[in-house]
Amino acid sequence: MRIARASSPFLDGILGLPHQVLDHGFVRVIDYMGDDAAVVQAARVSYGAGTKTVSNDRGLIRYLMRKQHTSPLEMGEIKLHVKLPIFVARQWIRHRTANVNELSARYSILSREFYIPELGRIAEQSHTNKQGSGAAIAKVNADIMRQELIDHSESAADLYELLLNENDDGERTFADRPQLARELARLSLTLNTYTEWYWKVDLHNLLNFLRLRKDGHAQSEIRDYADVIFEMVKGWVPLCAEAFEDYRLNAVLLSKQERDAVALMMQGKVPKVQGLSAREQAEFEQKLKVLS
Repeated sequence: MRIARASSPFLDGILGLPHQVLDHGFVRVIDYMGDDAAVVQAARVSYGAGTKTVSNDRGLIRYLMRKQHTSPLEMGEIKLHVKLPIFVARQWIRHRTANVNELSARYSILSREFYIPELGRIAEQSHTNKQGSGAAIAKVNADIMRQELIDHSESAADLYELLLNENDDGERTFADRPQLARELARLSLTLNTYTEWYWKVDLHNLLNFLRLRKDGHAQSEIRDYADVIFEMVKGWVPLCAEAFEDYRLNAVLLSKQERDAVALMMQGKVPKVQGLSAREQAEFEQKLKVLS
């Protein structure tokens, strides 16, 4: 018997194909389940589309997103194979709502690949954000710093290979040296070394990941991965992606005080926001710039 299942021509066309991110990284779709119709079906608790039209589906999905009725979004799932630097992986794994299986450096020998930022990415520490980057560093200094990163990464890789003391045939490279256990040899590696994992997540939690990691305050490198993944999402579930952009990604959230101030503005009055700190006031003014 032929069993019909939801299919996405877009995802079917890119299954298994790596989409490059950074210098040695990639994202590729391994498998998926569901589509826009699966989200709608779950919301209606029915077994078929019936007489509903695409416009009805779009309206329902937008309603779900607008009212934050998120459980129907969990009917969609996607499994990705991702190659990424270790420091990006440590940020990524903070999203504890996916199934993850990572390459084990206790069992496998990691490739001699590490992320080196482009010159334009070499930036100074932000003076206003302790976890962010500031202005780009002048090229003459950026060249030196970038080369220092390269030299340190190469030196760490050399030490790793020396400690492993193993050639491509699995034999000792140097007969007079012992082989350090792989689980200990990996201690020599730098955070820009590449790792890999399979990452399976439902659509609801994937959109939460994208909302946070496509934000301008997220680190540039993980934003690059989020941008590539979101293009895949737009091809897979275009109605959900559209609603997500309108109601989550490009929306602003107002506090009670900000809402009251906007209400006064709409009445032609000058808003006087009470109870906001200086930082909250500055953020509110920034939101108004977005709205204007």
